Amino acid sequence: MVIAAGDTQSPRFHDALGVLCEGYWYPVYAFIRRRGADSDRAQDLAQGFFSHLLEKHTLKAADRERGRFRSFLLTALKFYLADENDRAKAKKRGGGQEALSLDLEGAEERYSLETEPEGSPDRVFEKRWALEVLERTQGRLQEEIENSANPERSRRLAVFLTGDGDGVTYKEVAAELDMSESAVKVAVHRLRKRFGALLREEVAATVVDPNETDRELRFLLAALE
Repeated sequence: MVIAAGDTQSPRFHDALGVLCEGYWYPVYAFIRRRGADSDRAQDLAQGFFSHLLEKHTLKAADRERGRFRSFLLTALKFYLADENDRAKAKKRGGGQEALSLDLEGAEERYSLETEPEGSPDRVFEKRWALEVLERTQGRLQEEIENSANPERSRRLAVFLTGDGDGVTYKEVAAELDMSESAVKVAVHRLRKRFGALLREEVAATVVDPNETDRELRFLLAALE
């Protein structure tokens, strides 16, 4: 996906760039806010940054030696912010080039509802990125659940994805679903396994070299600790 997003001749160019940018704009916004920009300025800079990626074909540089989209994006963002000295300059971006429009509505509300970010802007970016990956994976699993043969049962079993089931026991859920306790445990195991597979797919889409997937997974888990 990263390669396609950097190849303007690829038929997947716009779709790939859209998925990557629309899916991961919030860590960029949180990074800019943590650097001291107010909400309006942060939205302007985030929108400008992603438009810049499209206009300047920046992702062409994300070759196999560059590794992970996360780290590449953060480096590109730092360079972009260093060049953005004032709002007037930001408003001049585009020059007739096609822009990538992102819906940043609710960004500040989301940011304000979070606990005070800890550590450096880089640390905030990394943690928000990791959370975004998990949320996107959860969303994909939820979509599969809703399209399954028995979505109600799958939704009930999904409470055990985090481990403790919010205080509900396997026995209680088994009684509700008219299943044996062992059958519930097997079904939950399969659901967790599917979540893991989807998580790997989500991470694999953000690395240039598939061999980087496990390394990136370990990094994201560490960012959440």
